[in-house]
Amino acid sequence: MLDYEKLGVFYLGKGYDLSARRVQEGLILYDSKDLTTHAVCVGMTGSGKTGLCVALMEEAAIDGIPVIAIDPKGDLGNMMLTFPALAPEDFRPWVDEGEAVRSGMTPDQLARKMSDLWRAGLSEWHQGPERIAKLRESADFAVYTPGSSAGLPINLLRSFVPPPPSLPPDSDAFQDRVTSAVEGLLTLLGIPADPLQSREHILLSNLFTHAWTRQMGLDLPELIRSIQKPPFDRVGVFDLESFFEAPSRLQLAMRINNLLASPGFSAWIQGEPLSVESLLYTPEGRPKVSIISIAHLSDAERMFFVTILLNEVVSWMRGQAGTSSLRALLYMDEIFGYFPPSANPPSKRPMLTLLKQARAFGLGVMLATQNPVDLDYKGLANTGTWFIGRLQTERDKLRVLEGLEGASTATGAWFDRSRMDSVLSSLGNRVFLMQNVHDAEPVVFHTRWALSYLRGPLTRNQIQTLMAPRKVHPEISPAPPLSPPQTPSGTAPRSTRTEESRLSTERPLPPAGVTECFLPLAEAAGQGNRLFYRPTVLASVRIQYVSNSMQLNHRRDLSILLPLTEGRGEPAWDEATPWPGDLASSTTGAETDAEYEALPAPASRATNYTLWKQALLNQLFQGETLTLYRSKDLNVSSRPDEDEGTFRGRLGHMARERRDLEVEKLKRKYAARFGALQDRIRRLEDRVAREKDQYTHQKLQTTISIGSTLLGALFGRKAASTGNIGRATTAARGAGRAIRERGDIARAQAELDAELRKLEDLEAELNEAVKGVESAFGPDLIQIEEVLIRPRKSDILIRSLDLAWTPWRITPQGIAEPLFKRP
Repeated sequence: MLDYEKLGVFYLGKGYDLSARRVQEGLILYDSKDLTTHAVCVGMTGSGKTGLCVALMEEAAIDGIPVIAIDPKGDLGNMMLTFPALAPEDFRPWVDEGEAVRSGMTPDQLARKMSDLWRAGLSEWHQGPERIAKLRESADFAVYTPGSSAGLPINLLRSFVPPPPSLPPDSDAFQDRVTSAVEGLLTLLGIPADPLQSREHILLSNLFTHAWTRQMGLDLPELIRSIQKPPFDRVGVFDLESFFEAPSRLQLAMRINNLLASPGFSAWIQGEPLSVESLLYTPEGRPKVSIISIAHLSDAERMFFVTILLNEVVSWMRGQAGTSSLRALLYMDEIFGYFPPSANPPSKRPMLTLLKQARAFGLGVMLATQNPVDLDYKGLANTGTWFIGRLQTERDKLRVLEGLEGASTATGAWFDRSRMDSVLSSLGNRVFLMQNVHDAEPVVFHTRWALSYLRGPLTRNQIQTLMAPRKVHPEISPAPPLSPPQTPSGTAPRSTRTEESRLSTERPLPPAGVTECFLPLAEAAGQGNRLFYRPTVLASVRIQYVSNSMQLNHRRDLSILLPLTEGRGEPAWDEATPWPGDLASSTTGAETDAEYEALPAPASRATNYTLWKQALLNQLFQGETLTLYRSKDLNVSSRPDEDEGTFRGRLGHMARERRDLEVEKLKRKYAARFGALQDRIRRLEDRVAREKDQYTHQKLQTTISIGSTLLGALFGRKAASTGNIGRATTAARGAGRAIRERGDIARAQAELDAELRKLEDLEAELNEAVKGVESAFGPDLIQIEEVLIRPRKSDILIRSLDLAWTPWRITPQGIAEPLFKRP
């Protein structure tokens, strides 16, 4: 089997001779780094477009490059169907039984046929079952189904997270993020999203801006409350009520609440939170191929999700370091409607941002469509690679030529429109034209056989079957009637009951000099329940972590909520709940018609708050640590906010980046030797050709001379016998020269063969050197160690210690349940 995957390239297929209509022997190898300038694949249904794109993603996975694939049709889940044994029983559950009936076969017979077909197809393209096994070992594959539990669900309720602090609120990138988030939500609600005319758009934009400038996230429940009671009283120069009166705001809040309360929307709040990092890497740092199937969603839901996802990718991208190697691949199939040439759907803005900026961060974007007229070719002018298959109409071909010409003009390359027109008219199934700005000229190639079983779109039941082993099914056991409920943040409350006699509508006053605050409600108390506030202590802390060996000087701001113990009324240190950020900044005023739990005596004395601050300082000094990870092999340490899996993923990319650099150095090192050898080979090939021409000419002359002598001897006069003898002597000398010419050919051919062997030996030497580089920088060989950083006591600052009122409710059964959650 050819060792093509060891050179940091993608094996796409073989060259194709359009005039002869046959596959050539030369392999088409695509440099993975070329994808950082993005790619677009265009081809009609049946052109082999999906097979080419699947093959490219398979190559990325084999090389350890993570992939996020947006799948509007539902057939990218085929990448889960990889069978190293290629046994018929592996194919049997996935064959189309309707196809078997139409073909006059049983499903078992069709499975056997597919098994034989895949085995033969892979063999024809120099691939074996071991390559399928390598694909499965190189990456983790998963199918996500937002808004459905068929695959792995994605929780979008925490998706309106603020942009990173490095993005200033007055920047265009920050405002683009706000606009895209608002437009995506309004599209889902069916409300026209005009940034200048729509009151809804302007109000929501102000709410997002207000929250995000304070590094506060907005989920839908919090957004509903903010619409009813905005944290500002003016919009522009108008007061809030003049701009958007309360009854109209209530109608908008009701529309979002109806969406949140609808049974079908419950699937949107299940599963793991939307995180680009978790889509790219497993918790152990293994690269992933995350297939996000949206075929089951409505058009509005698709637009909503794709817009949010693209915005998340943009935010993730801006948090990465610059690189020239391919870090990750974002692929979207059937881009129709998301990147049109004239309209501006909410998905277009973040897509344009990715196409313009992602190159510097090593993120490759690949888009595919069967309808070229649905693509904004001006936006794709900087796309480096075009894969063009068979097109359906003359109009499609003209639009593709327009896009190719624009891309060539942008890079300063020559574009032969008439030749390209002729090539596009001659393409057949699985035959593509590749126009790559990094190559000297376009090439026509036939795509290789896919490692995955391409059986067509998967049904929900099939996706559910595929992903069932990945889902967690906790054991269900009957809970006692008064089981302790969980807080929305996942922390068990201190008590499930409260003495109703201790509640009063009069709020206890804090001691002099102590600030009080109120945590916001995560949800309404609900009909039939009583709302009350329970006193706790809220600390605002700043910790500085310093380590010269780790080159670390990191400041961490956090809030710590400390329940008050029953009886003594002092902070329960063992139940402290740390939260990132400044929780006090997100507090609100007290809700009306609420009751209050009595304030314990110790919490009524101001001096105790000073003592508690010192006690908290001692607690943090003794137990607070920051966990970092370090790789001695690559001489790099994790960031303070980076978990082990994310760090391992970053190390994997760094290893590939260094591998690519070392391979480039090797290629440059060997380039002169290859050049000299190839020059000698060309000269020897010319010499062999000349010698063959001379031999052929001499052989012809000798044959003519001998023939003339024989004819003269047979039919000439006796007086000519002397001349015949002279011609015979000349013919003999010619025959001797022909023999010498044949010897010259043999000697020249021998020299050529020797140089060709030298070339083969040099290629083998280079391949061995490349293998050595790859083995030295293999991600699996990188060792990491855990490092604990403890702060000095002088680096811990208790900025404030406040009396915090946390909202609870009492059910008719007397159960106390918390209504606050992590912001």
